[in-house]
Amino acid sequence: MPTAIAVTSADLALPAPDRHTPPAVVLHPPGQLDLAGALAETSALLERHGHLVVFVPPWLPTATVQRLHTVRAILETDRIALLDLDLPPLATALLVRQLRQLSVCDFSPGVIASAARLLSHYIHAGALLGSVAKLDRVPVGLKAHARSWSPNAQFAVLAHPTPHLVRLSGSGGKAHGGRAAHGGHGSGARSGGARSGAAAGAGLPPGPGFATHLTFARGQLASDWVAAELAPAWQVQGVMENPLPADSTVWWATTKLVEFAAAIPDPAVLYQLVASVRREQCHWCGLELIGDRCGFCAAPLAAPPPAEEGGRTAAPAFSGSPGSSRPRH
Repeated sequence: MPTAIAVTSADLALPAPDRHTPPAVVLHPPGQLDLAGALAETSALLERHGHLVVFVPPWLPTATVQRLHTVRAILETDRIALLDLDLPPLATALLVRQLRQLSVCDFSPGVIASAARLLSHYIHAGALLGSVAKLDRVPVGLKAHARSWSPNAQFAVLAHPTPHLVRLSGSGGKAHGGRAAHGGHGSGARSGGARSGAAAGAGLPPGPGFATHLTFARGQLASDWVAAELAPAWQVQGVMENPLPADSTVWWATTKLVEFAAAIPDPAVLYQLVASVRREQCHWCGLELIGDRCGFCAAPLAAPPPAEEGGRTAAPAFSGSPGSSRPRH
């Protein structure tokens, strides 16, 4: 059986794009299952799949995150990876689906888990917002805060890979005074070429310089701007609408939104991206990895220096998710 890819909410498990992509495992939250039940549930998954990769974004409820770490610690296993990538909810769901696509390939569980950080660099995630008055995920200037009180205000915001905010007119969706907002996220994906240049030239958020599909989800904002304006500017190869994840309104700090994310849909391209990266062996748990940190035991690629007493420095095997700090993009 392929490595199981798990989420804690059904709205992060997007429909499979083809019959080969396995479904995501939806773990029961603490309110629906007690600790004994969660241990039995996880043990059964490990027995069936061998390894389990769980997405644990930092915006999940504290009780849910604590439950996952407790289960992993009690089972004393290094076969559970807890991934804490901080992407908007819709982008997280797309990344989950990409890992589901790769789980049926010939990659080892360690490579699949560490591939999440790599693939996240190639996702462009943002939202059309009716207000940025309470938004703290992207730097917001005083003028944008003030304009949020206008009843027809609309803002195009890119949160990843490079923060960008531009005010749009309420009716025609034209851009006014687009600017990049630096801080919070780095620019890991290659954003350039004709696609991003056209979007940036119009004041719109800069788009990907490679082939993507655009997925969007509507909140309480009546607008076709994403499909009618952004998709052509980004020259995406397809547009798909999905229900809005429940946590999106909290992440974007408003119910007046249309969330969007552009991602690579072709599993062959995803495979090539991951396969092109040099593989290493984790010095602590022995699993394969790509990048600079093991997805399962959280140990860095380079072994830490020995302790002064000459003993081995303890690895954070059961103390947290991959990289207790968030990934550096």
